Amino acid sequence: MTQHASHPADTPLLQVDRVTARYGSVTAVDDVTFDIAEGEFFALLGPSGCGKTTLLRTIAGFESPASGDIRLDGSSLLGIAAHRRPVNLMFQSYALFGHLSVEKNIAYGLEAEGLPRAEILRRVADIMDVIGLNEFAKRRPAKLSGGQRQRVALARALVKQPRLLLLDEPLSALDRKVREEMQLELKRLQHEAGMTFVVVTHDQEEAMSMADRIVVLNRGRLEQLDTPVSLYAQPSSRFVAAFIGTANLLDGEATATGVALPSIGELPVGHALAPGRRATVVVRPEDVTVVAEETSATGTGAPELAGTVVDATFLGGSSTLSVEVPGLAQPIRATVHTATSVRRGDRVRLGLDPARLVAVADPRDREPADPGTASGGDAGGTSGGDAALAGAAQ
Repeated sequence: MTQHASHPADTPLLQVDRVTARYGSVTAVDDVTFDIAEGEFFALLGPSGCGKTTLLRTIAGFESPASGDIRLDGSSLLGIAAHRRPVNLMFQSYALFGHLSVEKNIAYGLEAEGLPRAEILRRVADIMDVIGLNEFAKRRPAKLSGGQRQRVALARALVKQPRLLLLDEPLSALDRKVREEMQLELKRLQHEAGMTFVVVTHDQEEAMSMADRIVVLNRGRLEQLDTPVSLYAQPSSRFVAAFIGTANLLDGEATATGVALPSIGELPVGHALAPGRRATVVVRPEDVTVVAEETSATGTGAPELAGTVVDATFLGGSSTLSVEVPGLAQPIRATVHTATSVRRGDRVRLGLDPARLVAVADPRDREPADPGTASGGDAGGTSGGDAALAGAAQ
């Protein structure tokens, strides 16, 4: 496939600069800024209604921003019609022509551009070979599986050799097995083409498995832009911690060295916040050590909680435990990767490694704090309570 000319490393391919988009009085995208590098697989991730599809359509030219700018290779795209931008958008529905064969669907955009017949045939043959569609060339979409139709839509977008390919929930209509296969296929094709992909998805696993970097959006605003590993290990907000993966969220108040949980005590964290602020400690299930009640979970004097197992689920290579800790609103979830004999009703100790704990500012910090209450968090968030450390001290 044709490789696009390279650009200086310090010149982003796409620049989204303080873009705001509105539908009447509703702000769908709120002052969003980020850059995308040449050859990057980039994802816009967030829940329904977060503004990700509006932002994608604004980049494509189907929506106009209320303010801000979008630049490709340093030149503004504003005022350029969608069909004149060197950008292709692959729709969620695939939008294939039912009366045309696979090869004619792929060729349609090139024919609309008026390219020479020989050039069209060469490009179509090349892309069908790369994507593996040769045996389906004469079939119509109705005779194809969901995964095959997805490949045709992708081939039709790639054959035009756009500077930027936008994909709107491209795998949402596929079953789980085919979706996982296509995630690998998209990554392979993006690498071979040397093209820049921007995918919109609400599926965090999909974004994490494919993208080099991810923008997490929430209510139209950019929550965090980072690599998949950093988003998971170092979330910058409570929302990101809850949305990316599974997390235990422990609410308290920041101190000089950690976060104080009501009636429990202080959990030391690697990066402290400004003292006095509401804060949340993020604890991933795989970072919780589980041992029998009479054994120290860490042996190092690190924080330990005592509780009762209320659920144990065997998942093949691992087990997931839910442990009810006195005073916490929600059970602590822990993942055990070795064989375990722990069962429901067992008393256990939970060890928390301070080096693995992350503290994030609580957005409710703007509200008056009620020292008598502590609410549970999203996605299994838990809050401080009375006797969490008491059992560990006995």
